[in-house]
Parts: sequence; structure tokens; C-alpha cells
Amino acid sequence: MPEPAKLSSIERRDLSVRRRNRNAAVVSILGLTLVCFSYYFYQIFFTANIETKGQPTYVLVHRGENWKAVLDSVDKTNTVVDRLSMHFVAKLMKYDRPGAVKPGRYELKDGYTNRQLIGVLRAGIQSPLRLTFANVRLRQELAAKLARQIDARPAHIDSLLSSPAYTRSLGFDTTTVLTMFIPNTYQIYWNTSAENLMQRMKKEYEKFWTPARDAAREKEHLSRAQVSTLASIVEAEQQQHADERPRIAAVYLNRLKKGMKLQADPTVVYANRDFTIKRVLNVHLQKDSPYNTYKYAGLPPGPINLPSIASIDAVLHPEENDYLYFCAKEDFSGYHAFATNERDHILNARRYQAALNRAGIK
Repeated sequence: MPEPAKLSSIERRDLSVRRRNRNAAVVSILGLTLVCFSYYFYQIFFTANIETKGQPTYVLVHRGENWKAVLDSVDKTNTVVDRLSMHFVAKLMKYDRPGAVKPGRYELKDGYTNRQLIGVLRAGIQSPLRLTFANVRLRQELAAKLARQIDARPAHIDSLLSSPAYTRSLGFDTTTVLTMFIPNTYQIYWNTSAENLMQRMKKEYEKFWTPARDAAREKEHLSRAQVSTLASIVEAEQQQHADERPRIAAVYLNRLKKGMKLQADPTVVYANRDFTIKRVLNVHLQKDSPYNTYKYAGLPPGPINLPSIASIDAVLHPEENDYLYFCAKEDFSGYHAFATNERDHILNARRYQAALNRAGIK
């Protein structure tokens, strides 16, 4: 068999150059591919993918939702720049694994990268909300207002508030349990259960009733529930001018001490369950209800609204006076005319009634 022809030095040199060029090309292609992939991974992990344009934006993750449903909720906020990359990173970060999805309320912050977003969702780093519940009269209203702010059904909250056994465990009954809710702003998480919310409100209630407040109510010979009940009447009587509440509180306290019926119009409105009443008439006074303070002496069995802290403190620190009567001023300023005797009160009332007639208010 003939031996292969030997390459000349020039041919060997050309072959070596071609090999080096080919290897260099392969290395360049691999390098470029690596750079491209590195850049892509950097982009999807570390480049902002959430744009809220400065608007507070939140997403709610409900119990039992899967990771795709959560990302769909995020996408529906119209803040996601690249939906595909968000899903890709979610899978890379194992957000699709069982137990990775945690219910809650999460803020989508402007400039969030996919890595930051999925990290927050996976870790369950919620954004607390500011719970409020002012301007409430009835138990059902409170349940509905609370349910709009936490992940709980109104019917479930109402069932707790109307349960004799449950309210007793909190130290109240079904009538006085509303006094546990002191209108304020509370920081709480959206996925707080109804039962945990009740325990939180109980703690806030105990915190509110400081030794100083307890000493003030004992001076007036009132229980905590009675203070809140009277404060709810004061609140209903004077919603415009808080500076007058200590004077109104004093009138009712003076009447209680003398054994007089409170004869508070707001309690009659509450007893009739008709909050459109603007002028209490004799027909309204006939309502047979323990909340009708024209029929029954003493305080009603529970509050007629959730009184503000200002009204509670007005009862705890009433003005010192001898007034036993008051009625709205005829100038409709929102203030009241006060009297120490029935004769002066009747004169004040006639002036106000005349003003109502002139205004056509029935």
C-alpha cells in the first residue's frame, strides 16, 4: 500500500491556520451565545418588569389559588411589561411548587424585577392595610364593612357577633359586643381570619381602656359598656361640632343622676330602625323598644352607633353644668340651646320647631 503523501511545510502551515481560525470561530460563537444567554437571564431577572406609574397597586392572593391564577391576577393590574418572562422566572424560582403560593395582599411596587416580585410572593411578604369602621349603626353594617377589608365573609363575622357563647368568651353579650370596636385606624393583614380579627379588637379595646379612663368612668359610676352606650347617644346628637359633646354628655349624666328619662331623639330613631327620620314625631315615640328612652328610663341596652373616641372622652370628662334639657338652635348652625328648667326648654323648642316649619321640614 502506498504511503500517504507528506505535506509540505507551506501546506502544514495553511492547515494549522485554518484549524486555528475554525476553533476561533467556534469559540466566538460559543462566547457570543453565552453572552446572549447571560444578557437574557440578566434582563429577565434583574430588569424592572413592573410599572405602576406611581399608582398604589395591590394584588390579592386567595386561599387555594395556584401560581398561574396568581400571575394572572398580577397581569390584570396592567402593570406587567413582559408577561412571558414573569412566568418563566416564576418557574425557575419554583413558584409552581406545592406550598409556594401564600395567600395575602401584596403591593406591586414600581420598578420591581421579576426576581423581586416572585420573591415577595413566595416569601409571603404582605403589605398591611389600614382597617377602619367608622359610621356604623347596626351589627350587620359592621360585619359588611369589615368583610370588605379582610378575607372573611360578612355572614361569618355576623354569626360571631350574634353568638351568645362567642361574645361571652370575649367578655360581652350580643348587645354590648359592638362597644369592643373602638373607631380608629388599625394596621392589619388582609388574610386575617374573622376570629383573629375579634381577638385583635379585644386587645385594642383593653389597650384603649387605660387606668385613667377606667378611673374617670368609675367616678361617673358607669361601666365601660355604659360609657360607650352614652357616648353613642352623644355622638348622634352632635356630629358636627365635637367641642359641644362634653356639654351634651353632662346633660344626660345630670338626668341619669336625677332618675329622669333621657328622652334622646336618636334612640327613638334607632328604635324605629328608620334612619331617614329627620323630625321625631309622636308616632315615633310610641315604638315599644328598650332603645326608646322616652318610654324607658336609664340607658338603652347597648350603643346606637360606634361612638368616636372624642365622644367617649366627652362622657368620661363632661362639662360641669346644671343643664337638664337641650334642643337644636333655630339658626341650623348645628349647635344647641341648653336649659336648666322645662319652661326655658319649651321656649327653645318652640323657636326651633317654628324654624323647621318655615324650612318645610316634616
